[in-house]
Amino acid sequence: MTKTKPESVQEELERRGQPTMADVAKLAGVSAMTVSRVMNGKGLVRESTRRKVAEAVAALNYTPNQEARNLAGSKPIRVGFLYSNPSAAYLSEFLVGLLSQSGLNNVQLFVEKCEAGEHEAEQTRRLVENGLDGIILPPPLCDSEEVLAAIADANIPAVVVACGLPDSRVGAVSIDDYEAAHAMTRHLVNLGHHRIGFVVGHPNQTASARRLEGYRAAIAEQGADASEELIVQGMFTYRSGLDAAEHLLALEERPTAIFASNDDMAAACVAVAHRLGLDVPGDLTVTGFDDTALATTIWPELTTVRQPIAGMAREAVQSLVRRVRALREGEEAEPEQVRMDFELVRRQSDAAPRTRPSALLPLSAAKRAS
Repeated sequence: MTKTKPESVQEELERRGQPTMADVAKLAGVSAMTVSRVMNGKGLVRESTRRKVAEAVAALNYTPNQEARNLAGSKPIRVGFLYSNPSAAYLSEFLVGLLSQSGLNNVQLFVEKCEAGEHEAEQTRRLVENGLDGIILPPPLCDSEEVLAAIADANIPAVVVACGLPDSRVGAVSIDDYEAAHAMTRHLVNLGHHRIGFVVGHPNQTASARRLEGYRAAIAEQGADASEELIVQGMFTYRSGLDAAEHLLALEERPTAIFASNDDMAAACVAVAHRLGLDVPGDLTVTGFDDTALATTIWPELTTVRQPIAGMAREAVQSLVRRVRALREGEEAEPEQVRMDFELVRRQSDAAPRTRPSALLPLSAAKRAS
């Protein structure tokens, strides 16, 4: 008897046609029940498993049967997304996660841009008037008292993402910004850096303060230089990173490393270093935060803290869907506080400091000594 080679999922679909939930499960390497949990936002599922299911759905171009959903009482959930973020790279990552999970969970997404500080409460109320079931807020609006108050007045569920100190009235998805900044600073000290510049994020975000606290704590614990001149205010924009780098590299005793609170500002620090003739990481180590696409599109590629931006957006949708469905069924539904893992990702922008004396001199003196 001749044995036939088992069909792949794609080969089977070419023969059979429209993909099913079982096809998604097979390609993702999980059970159909797990796929159902991911699609319906019910039960706890690991982030890695959700990602596998989302990738399988995209690869197969799977669309859930709407009639079956309606029979099961899975009425679409209307979610508002109000954003105001100066980093296009961050926003792009966030939208990827938001849109992919919305498709999986039968979520109708309403998107509106809101300029921070300009009629925030009014724009929030206008978005809510669309008959929303819930709302998702990324930074910096996750820290806006006006926006949170408007949501509380509307009495609808909300989830804030990447907030350093989440409000107890809403759900939250975040990493530990303090521990993440502490880990990166400790890493730089362990490489041998003693003077480490720090570019603070925008003061309107609680995550900025938590990252600064983590940096300061690690500097104190490791006995590194705690001079206040090494701390410069940034605004999470590339432009503010340029200004911060120029200030730090003009110090009488310049730092051998700069840790910026996001990748945009870190990329700007690399650009200034190159303009001044400094080698990165030979003359200056530069590290960032977020691990957006920008981190791997500049040279050298950035060592950075990876917070799973797309994954956090997906988890925000899941958390909101769970709460909305519980409320529809008349169940108690307290806001969920979800803490996700961060990762220190090493690439080519960090190294031990050079030992020659000129490494610590101000730039003009260093050039004369070389």
